[in-house]
Amino acid sequence: MKVVPGSSRDRLAGLLGDALKVQVAAAAERGKANAAVEALLAETLGISARGVSVIRGHSSPRKTVLARGVTLEQAVALLTPAGPS
Repeated sequence: MKVVPGSSRDRLAGLLGDALKVQVAAAAERGKANAAVEALLAETLGISARGVSVIRGHSSPRKTVLARGVTLEQAVALLTPAGPS
């Protein structure tokens, strides 16, 4: 996932190559952007905020997250933007 801190709002911005682009309003300081990413993903996935953790890339725009309580298939379906209808 590619995280863009300091955006105008928190949102899933679609795909960027093979990564999900996530924009958060929080600044990239003292873990604020990571916390915002975790909260946004938890809300989108419908799981507890404690169920999502940044596990790699804490100080990098490229992050790996762990989501507990949701299958990979569910996460992909909920996080991947819908194609044209």
